[in-house]
Amino acid sequence: MASPLLDFRTHVDQSCRYSEEFVNIYYDCMDKKRRNLTRLYLDKATLVWNGNAVSGNDALADFFDSLPSSEFQVQTLDCQPVHEQATQGQTTLLVVTGGTVKFEGNKQRFFNQNFLLTAQATPNNDQPVWKIASDCFRFQDWSS
Repeated sequence: MASPLLDFRTHVDQSCRYSEEFVNIYYDCMDKKRRNLTRLYLDKATLVWNGNAVSGNDALADFFDSLPSSEFQVQTLDCQPVHEQATQGQTTLLVVTGGTVKFEGNKQRFFNQNFLLTAQATPNNDQPVWKIASDCFRFQDWSS
């Protein structure tokens, strides 16, 4: 019988793998296949982009279409599973990324992005499909 500590460590390691896969897919879509980006969000997901909230797939699609083309470079990635008591038993991950982004016609800027991902069941119960429930993006600017 596995110890609770080993089970938790396995859960964390698995969460990290899922998070890395998700982040690679997300930023590839953002930079190269933006029309597919809303497929990564729940139907009623919320995005807060530099303090401006956008909710629902149609509004998200319109918002992403309004952004100029981008080149994201993720330099930091952290993740942790969210305890089931906080999510009513729903398997959930908190994923935090940071790095640089250059939008067409603008200078390169630092960013920070937080995702709350929730696992969606698949018909054959293989790996879960991760969907964004909440997304918060911020430019990281500061004065010297």
